[in-house]
Amino acid sequence: MAALPSVSWSQRAAPIKRKGNIRQSASRWCYQKIPLDQLCEYAVQIGLKGIDLLNPDEFEVPPRYGLVCSMGYAGGGEIASAMNRVENHARIEEGFRKYIPLAAKAGVPNVITFSGNRGGMSDEEGARNTILGLNRVKKIAEDHGVTICMELLNSKVDHHDYMCDRSAWGVQVVQAVNSPRVKLLYDIYHMQIMEGDLVRTIQKNIDWIAHFHTGGVPGRHELDATQEVQWDGVMRGTAAATFHGYVAHEFVPIHDPLTSLRQAVDLCDV
Repeated sequence: MAALPSVSWSQRAAPIKRKGNIRQSASRWCYQKIPLDQLCEYAVQIGLKGIDLLNPDEFEVPPRYGLVCSMGYAGGGEIASAMNRVENHARIEEGFRKYIPLAAKAGVPNVITFSGNRGGMSDEEGARNTILGLNRVKKIAEDHGVTICMELLNSKVDHHDYMCDRSAWGVQVVQAVNSPRVKLLYDIYHMQIMEGDLVRTIQKNIDWIAHFHTGGVPGRHELDATQEVQWDGVMRGTAAATFHGYVAHEFVPIHDPLTSLRQAVDLCDV
């Protein structure tokens, strides 16, 4: 990977034509050693539709290659400190007012936010606060046609004390906000760790899910035979729920990163 070929991927061969039932993307942070432009070129070559989790100054890069930034950062807080604390709401609103218009201009469909950690707060109080915060910013998203996505994360292995760690809690919150522009980012890796029952949960709550992340369980590495999720089955279940958003690969490769990404895209192309 240290000496990636100088010839662009798009010059090598025609892009792979995918079935189109699942629109796939790749999370930028998992490929930090690869320049963003080169990652975009390769994404086009293997049939991806987007690049995930870019900062506002990067929003305009994927469109140069016919891609979208499928999920952007827009000042939505941090994993440990976000919507469940009232004292964070003004700061998050300020970020969204500044960056959601930039996302809309660049064709970014989603921006990310988080619940924050419990820190001794009850889940009931946290839900009330999170609903209050999302209600405060939902019109910004509605006015610009961008969806605010609160991410579901596990509190068992990776993000101890995170509040939005169960799909039922997240669904309760976004249902209460009741906006077509406030939904969940359902991270399959995290929810497999917390609760499993993936396909049924996804299909039951698909109206409240705008985006997905992948990652092998255990370890958050390749989507291969070393881990426990049957990815083609989960993708078929998601496609059957008439999901029209993006599924972004967010695993940390331990083998050749571009080969691993291609293999994940192949597996999820159902």
